[in-house]
Amino acid sequence: MKRLLESVAFTKKTDPDYRVVERLAELSEKMPLEAVQCLKHLCEGDKEGWEMHPPNHEGWNWTRKEIAQWCVDQLQGNQPIIIGIDHAFSFPMTYMDRYNINNWYDFLSDFCQHWPTHLNNNRVADLRENNPRSGSNDEFRLTEKWTSSAKSVFRFDIQGQVAMSSHAGIPWLKYIIDQVGDSVHFWPFDGFNLPPEKSVVAEVYPSIFRNRYLRHGRNRDEHDAYSIAMWLKQMDGRGDLERYFTPPLSPGERKKAELEGWILGIC
Repeated sequence: MKRLLESVAFTKKTDPDYRVVERLAELSEKMPLEAVQCLKHLCEGDKEGWEMHPPNHEGWNWTRKEIAQWCVDQLQGNQPIIIGIDHAFSFPMTYMDRYNINNWYDFLSDFCQHWPTHLNNNRVADLRENNPRSGSNDEFRLTEKWTSSAKSVFRFDIQGQVAMSSHAGIPWLKYIIDQVGDSVHFWPFDGFNLPPEKSVVAEVYPSIFRNRYLRHGRNRDEHDAYSIAMWLKQMDGRGDLERYFTPPLSPGERKKAELEGWILGIC
C-alpha cells in the first residue's frame, strides 16, 4: 500500500492506470484510511492534471536549471522512465561538417563553449551577436524535413521558433549527462535500439500530437506537455511505442540521425 500511495502521489495522472484502481480496491477493505488517502491523490490529480509546481517559489515559472535537476532526480530513481524534451537536441549535418564535429558528445562540449547558456546571466540574445558557431535559416536536420511544420534550429525571431529554446536548452542536456553518466540512454545518439531497464531521454515535438486530445482548460504549454505524456502512455499501453524508436531509415539516414538526432514520433 505504501508503494502504491507513493506512486499515485508522484504521478497525479488524470486517468490512473486501471491496475492502480484494481489494486486500490483490493486493499481498501484491509486499509480503509490509506485507501481514502490514495483516492484523495487520484482526485487531486484529476483536478490538477499534469501540473507540477517549481521548487521553493510556487507561482513562478521553472528555471531551466530547476528542470534539469528535476530530470536528474527522476533519472536517478529506481524505476526506468522516459523523459521527452521539446527542443532540438542537435544541429544539421551541414553544421557538423562545417565545424568538423563527428559525434554528438563532442557537439555538446563544443556547443557549451560557444553558447554557455547554462551559466548565470548568459542569455541566448546576448550570445547571438558575432557568435562563430551558427547557421542559416535554410539548414534543416533530416527529421525536420520529414515533418510539415518544423522550423530550422537557426531561425530566430519568428512565431513558433525552436531556435531560442534549443540554444538555451542544449547545454542542460550536457548537465544531465554529467550527473547521470551512461546509466541513461539518450536516444538516438546512444543507438536507436533501447537497452532493457534503462531510462530514456528523447526529443519530442508536441505539434504532431496536440490535436489528438481535448484541451479541457489547459493553456497551450500545459496542453503540449499533457499531449506528449498522454501519447507516450497510450503507445506504451498498446505495446506500440517500440516501433517509434526504430523509424524506417536507410543505413545512411540512420547514421546521419545518430548525429543530428531524431524527433520521437516521426516515422
